Amino acid sequence: MKNSILNFGWMLMLSLSFVLTSCDNDDPVPTPIPEPEPMNIVEIAAGDTQFSTLVGALQRVNLVSVLEGNGPFTVFAPTNDAFTALGVDLATISDEDLTEILLYHVLGAKVAAGDIAEGQTYVTTGAETGPDDNQLSMLIEKSSAGVSINGNANVTTADVDATNGVIHIVDAVIVPLDVVGHAIANSAFTDLVGALSAAPGDLVSFLQGDGPFTVFAPVNDAFAEISDVVETLSGDQLAKVLTYHVAEGNVRSSVLTDGMEVTTVNTEKFTINLGSEVTITDASGNTSTIVLTDVQATNGVIHVINKVIIPTNL
Repeated sequence: MKNSILNFGWMLMLSLSFVLTSCDNDDPVPTPIPEPEPMNIVEIAAGDTQFSTLVGALQRVNLVSVLEGNGPFTVFAPTNDAFTALGVDLATISDEDLTEILLYHVLGAKVAAGDIAEGQTYVTTGAETGPDDNQLSMLIEKSSAGVSINGNANVTTADVDATNGVIHIVDAVIVPLDVVGHAIANSAFTDLVGALSAAPGDLVSFLQGDGPFTVFAPVNDAFAEISDVVETLSGDQLAKVLTYHVAEGNVRSSVLTDGMEVTTVNTEKFTINLGSEVTITDASGNTSTIVLTDVQATNGVIHVINKVIIPTNL
């Protein structure tokens, strides 16, 4: 009897084993999902129909091989809708101008969204079409609302990783700016823009000319500090003050020297002082500090100052 029970036990175990083995054999074997092949910036753009206009433009001016390079690059990629909203027929734009626009969307480093500081930051783009072939600057502004470029393009999707950098998708084509365009794009210069528009002599059109110009641009706080004085100025006096902030040529910070006298389009001069800070001594003996240098525009360069400088010929 005992042997019969033992034999039954072995038979039951064998039967269960058979059932379990049979069930295992009948279960479908899951097919492994292949990992997507890593792609570079061009491959990602070419594989996404919303970038067909961008890819076609890159092909036309032979920039595909550039963005297939090792990089790393950051590309602010406009969608087809962004190009449509620009309202410009790309077929009418010269290859030179189209190249400038496209390279203006490229940075020569990988900059993820988390790398962008809160507030305003100027970066150097791949467009080398400024005076003396200097690379053009772009304004990036990060806030709780997101990231904007030059005050009119917004990042809609950030951090599309590529093997040679990163793509940020933007809702507008980012157009290179002249010195007036940069002043308009930056909310810190609203008072300067307002004064340029109010002064006689059509200074806005003047500064939109070929130049090149070097503009020492006071921020809003600088104008607020002398608001009582500004209110007493005639139109001609205001124009004299504003033109005292402009010199001819594309004078970048690297060529500034201690004691250098800068002749302005107002014909008066001010003096550059190099030390722990770079300062300006104006014709009235007042001092202003240069707080940011070398914002490169298409027709000149901007240096940001913290006080309005005053000429003597008011």
